[in-house]
Amino acid sequence: MKFSDMKYVRVDTLETGKQFEALTQRVKNAASADDVFAALDEQEKISSHFSTMANIAYVRHSINTEDEFYDKENEYYDENGPVLQEKVTDFMLALMASPYKKDVEEKHGSLMFKNLEMELKCFSPEIIPLLQKENKLVSDYQKLVASAQIDFNGEKLNISQLGVYKEDSDRSIRKQAFEAEGGFYMSHADELDGIFDDLVKVRTEIAKKLGFNTFTELAYLRRTRNCYTPEMVKAFRDQVKNDLVPVVAKIKKEQAESIGVDGLKLYDDTTFYLDGNPKPVGTPEDILEAGKKMYEEMSPEAKEFINFMYDNELLDVKAKKGKAVGGYCITFPEYKAPFIFSNFNGTAGDVEVLTHEAGHAFADYTVRNFEIEANKNPTMESCETHSMSMEFFAWPWLELFYKDYTKRAKLTHLKGALIFIPYGCIVDEFQHIVYDNPDLTPAQRHEAWAKLEKTYRPYIDMTGIPFYGDGRGWQRQLHIYHYPFYYIDYCLAQTAALTFRNIMMTDHKDAWERYMRFVKEGGKKTFVELCSVAGIKTPFEDGALKEIADSTEKWLNEQK
Repeated sequence: MKFSDMKYVRVDTLETGKQFEALTQRVKNAASADDVFAALDEQEKISSHFSTMANIAYVRHSINTEDEFYDKENEYYDENGPVLQEKVTDFMLALMASPYKKDVEEKHGSLMFKNLEMELKCFSPEIIPLLQKENKLVSDYQKLVASAQIDFNGEKLNISQLGVYKEDSDRSIRKQAFEAEGGFYMSHADELDGIFDDLVKVRTEIAKKLGFNTFTELAYLRRTRNCYTPEMVKAFRDQVKNDLVPVVAKIKKEQAESIGVDGLKLYDDTTFYLDGNPKPVGTPEDILEAGKKMYEEMSPEAKEFINFMYDNELLDVKAKKGKAVGGYCITFPEYKAPFIFSNFNGTAGDVEVLTHEAGHAFADYTVRNFEIEANKNPTMESCETHSMSMEFFAWPWLELFYKDYTKRAKLTHLKGALIFIPYGCIVDEFQHIVYDNPDLTPAQRHEAWAKLEKTYRPYIDMTGIPFYGDGRGWQRQLHIYHYPFYYIDYCLAQTAALTFRNIMMTDHKDAWERYMRFVKEGGKKTFVELCSVAGIKTPFEDGALKEIADSTEKWLNEQK
């Protein structure tokens, strides 16, 4: 079914709650494993319907944040989702306590129960008002950023539309674009500080009420970190500092020389060529057509997937007034259909949408027929491995998008992948500092961010750039507001994706087969186990970052 034809009806959460109560009693009174299986199947149908309606509302709200109807619907799910969660939790508790739990494990695997145990520690009825407040604050941030109408180059632009000017070949235009973006955020500085301060307070209060010392502990459970710890993440970040940052510093030195500047300012960070970075050739329609051809040729599975997406109009990719910033993939479970949301702006990011977000969508589509929703979706670092790896598997088809600039596109993409990891670690370590020290003032938070920038990105000079130079750059990273502690998932996934790329460069077929083994397991295995299934190192292993840094540096040197 086409997205425009998908019927939306608000879910009555009160009635849905009663349905869950009845299912909970069925599990408690079950006389056989079949009774439990039947209740679980019914629960899947109800949850699938709720998620489908809530996600349709969210997508239509994202497409036009000025649409009052879907704005209200989105608020409704923000308010009532946490209330319904209590009923879902009761059902899951009954399932955990059932004498037929082992039968469920034999049929659907044990990881779902391990994950469930973590999930149950994240909720109690008494925190419902606090969860509602957290949801509202996140929505307040989204609306604030989406409201941007920045006067630039004779136009009124939103944050996404400004992106193309931040990569302009003219350094003065790049600088002006960064200043214009920073000006918008600075004009809302107190509001941004206030929203985040309230988020830190409410998240800390939620954690305390659930019996944790800090929100950090709760966040690791929320993110279902079922195979690694904060200590392992710290060790990974240390590898990044020791093994990756020096290599990135060399790349950055060469970059400064190639674009003719003495030192890199923030507005030079993503500019690798004097005449500008490679951009896709053609209109948005041309890019979409090229994406279709790429997936049709990539593999039989990819061909089936892309035709499903295009035939059912499961993409909204053009930037426009009132549209939320960013990009994401979301799923409508009842239709077994993923959906891709983004904001094309004429940069390489447009191609990344058709590789990164489509990587998520491809993985969703691959496991669409799994019986249990919990078994479809792995934890997020695995999901990001799906998408970031797909960006590299697209390399043989990049000429469709970039024509004569294909080599440049590959170089820029690979350098960007390597350069990203230190930045991602800044985001992660910043959140550890903030939530382990929830009483920090806004000024102290800005100071902490600025210090981390000098540790992980010593090659960038941010002085003289309003907003960024003040240590406020973290406020444009929506994940910090929306999805606390998510960002390290990207770093772990990028490491895995670079490992797939190394294999791909010598044996593309072998790399794709390993990737498909990773994807086809869905959420039935942990991230560490999925790496094992694919036959690749985990990012936590000693030397994993050094191996990637050395091999990537070697390949880049061969291209000179």
